[in-house]
Amino acid sequence: MSLITGKSFISNTFYKKVKWLSFYEKFIFAAIIVILLTAIFGGRLAPYDPYYVNLEDSLLPPSSKHWFGTDVNGRDLFSRVLVGASSSLLSTLAVIAFAAIVGTILGTGAALGPRWLDEIIMRISDVAFAFPALILSLGFAAALGPSLSSAVIALALTWWPGYARLVRTYVIEIKYREYVDAARMLGVSRNRLIFRHILPNALINLYVQITIDVSAVLLVISGLSFIGIGAQAPSAEWGALVADGRNYILAGSWTVVIPGAVICITAVLFNLAGDALRVINDPTLLRKGEK
Repeated sequence: MSLITGKSFISNTFYKKVKWLSFYEKFIFAAIIVILLTAIFGGRLAPYDPYYVNLEDSLLPPSSKHWFGTDVNGRDLFSRVLVGASSSLLSTLAVIAFAAIVGTILGTGAALGPRWLDEIIMRISDVAFAFPALILSLGFAAALGPSLSSAVIALALTWWPGYARLVRTYVIEIKYREYVDAARMLGVSRNRLIFRHILPNALINLYVQITIDVSAVLLVISGLSFIGIGAQAPSAEWGALVADGRNYILAGSWTVVIPGAVICITAVLFNLAGDALRVINDPTLLRKGEK
């Protein structure tokens, strides 16, 4: 009976394909792990107090003492980038987690529930899709007041419809497959059918979207902080760092270039990781060497 379980599918298919990742793709995942560890332990790794003001060291260029230089207030930029990784990435992951959980619940309910429930959820999604997520986020964040928590709440409220539609599509496709019919004929209960056979196979397809969405949400949160709706001074959030340094770009270009480059590199890494996961999930994209 293991043939018809989601657990068997994941263990026999997903992990088998991971070993075919190239060194380049493994390097990408290793870099992401380092970034996530930095977000968790960045405060302990910072060589200086990221909020200590020392005007005598204002706008010092990158050196052996200050790897990323200092900002206009003499604060060590490397320490601020390390600490900012926590607020930037953890807030991004909070948005993705909320959107994925709510979207999974509503998408599953729409696919397996009564037709009226499907219609309500999908019409709400249609309304949300009628406006760009950034525009809706700006409206919610402005109403809630400028802060990083407001930006997180605003994005979380606007990001779930995509997951709801995606999960609904996967669940509708999977619930008509032969192994689900076989489990149903064997007398498997509805709850066991959903949580053991349908959802595990539907959710494994979300890994690609979640990974790619990390880069998108990170850019939006950084953008909201840059225009003053997200994180506020003296926060070390990456978008706020770019905003702090934009007035001094001629005298200290590193105050803008370095945090901006960190944002771009992180976003690109998560996008590339999403492409690698797509290769793992789609057998047609696997290398010829796999059997």
